[in-house]
Amino acid sequence: MMENLIVTTGTKSAPENIEIAERLARRLDVSYIARGRDSLASMKQKYKTAYVLVVRHGDLFLETPSGEFFFHPNMAHLRLKNLRFGSAGKGDHMAEAMGLAPGMSVLDCTLGFGADAIVSSFSVGAKGHVEALESNPLIEAVVSYGLANFKAENWPIQEAMRTVQTHCADALTFLKAQEKDSFDVIYFDPMFRHPLEKSISLSPLREVADIRALTRETIEEAKRVAKHRVVMKENARSAEFIRLGFKKVVGGTYSKVHYGVIEL
Repeated sequence: MMENLIVTTGTKSAPENIEIAERLARRLDVSYIARGRDSLASMKQKYKTAYVLVVRHGDLFLETPSGEFFFHPNMAHLRLKNLRFGSAGKGDHMAEAMGLAPGMSVLDCTLGFGADAIVSSFSVGAKGHVEALESNPLIEAVVSYGLANFKAENWPIQEAMRTVQTHCADALTFLKAQEKDSFDVIYFDPMFRHPLEKSISLSPLREVADIRALTRETIEEAKRVAKHRVVMKENARSAEFIRLGFKKVVGGTYSKVHYGVIEL
């Protein structure tokens, strides 16, 4: 995929955007191409590439054959509102399944859009610690940049975003390198074996995401590295919970998504 990628800017780009694009190209070890007046379509054709990483107005966008992938904390924003101001017992099913509390350490093995990592970061607070893994370097580049630079509409969500530490790494490889009991909770949100719906907003993510199923070896390593819990998010009717050894499954009564919990 990396050999099929170029980095550029918008057509009218400030010097700071060019500097960001050049820095990203060096980090990813791919070519930076000055945009000029060329359209993205013509650049794809000219350089025979399917993917273009674009720095535009200080934000980062990944152009894929399935659409544009970019970072936005919209879902995390709604979930943090529930945690902060929720009424009628509203909280967050993921945070409850993980048993999150201030000061805890979390390893999110599937960064994706970053919403779960943001919610975890908010839940564990300033004295807690959240690290997130993403095996695809393009997703990690876009989301890590967004977490570090996106200007949120309120301080709590922005603070939660800024304190997430990301790594471009395969989960199993990373886990094998960790000491026993390195994190309080380890979390997985793999691409569902049977997606709940065809979402236009998810199409660009599915285009580049790691679609491999979790393995029992990965879960066993997670159990070694976690102190308290290993948690996995999946389709409520998924057979993955049984296959991977999650005997406890929790979630909202009417929710299409449930969480498998292994308590250690």
